[in-house]
Amino acid sequence: MPEKPRIIVGISGASGAIYGVRALQFLKEYGFETHLVISKAARLTIRHELGADIKDIQRLADVNHQIGDVGAACASGSFRTVGMLVAPCSIKTMSEIATGITSNLLSRSADVVLKERGRLVLMLRETPLHLGHIRTMASVTEMGAIVYPPVPAFYTHLSTLEQMVDHSVGRMLDLFGIEISTVNRWKGLGRAESKKALDDR
Repeated sequence: MPEKPRIIVGISGASGAIYGVRALQFLKEYGFETHLVISKAARLTIRHELGADIKDIQRLADVNHQIGDVGAACASGSFRTVGMLVAPCSIKTMSEIATGITSNLLSRSADVVLKERGRLVLMLRETPLHLGHIRTMASVTEMGAIVYPPVPAFYTHLSTLEQMVDHSVGRMLDLFGIEISTVNRWKGLGRAESKKALDDR
């Protein structure tokens, strides 16, 4: 394995580019070597949602790979990683992964992680879902991926959008065994509060 733990980050064209950006920032802070793949549609989303220059996002990663470079290192099973996250993950990207018909480096890298029995987390951003979407989610889950929609955790009483994003990203990184400080973990109601809730039924 490389000196630093290595992880692949994919950013696809679904809404929610901030999730991938925050993941890159946290992974950099916590000492991970990141390999970034941004889809063409994601470039548009990043500009529209974040008003950011793509080069500024790319600087957060240790290595940047072009979406069409299917000969890149991360397209091979010999490329050792702790896994890959796709944040956000579009339905198109998830569908390519589910079928194994990969048209670019992002979906190819995800396919490689699965075939090597690695950890693949897809932060799916779509709603509502039709039956085809749900069946595709089931398919990638059966293949070994984890579908992780960024659902807000209201029990944390977070007050800003930034805090909600960071909590969701932190919970996603939990799935790789990466613990960061932004996760407000559930500590239970406590005996008195639980008793009151039961008494008020």
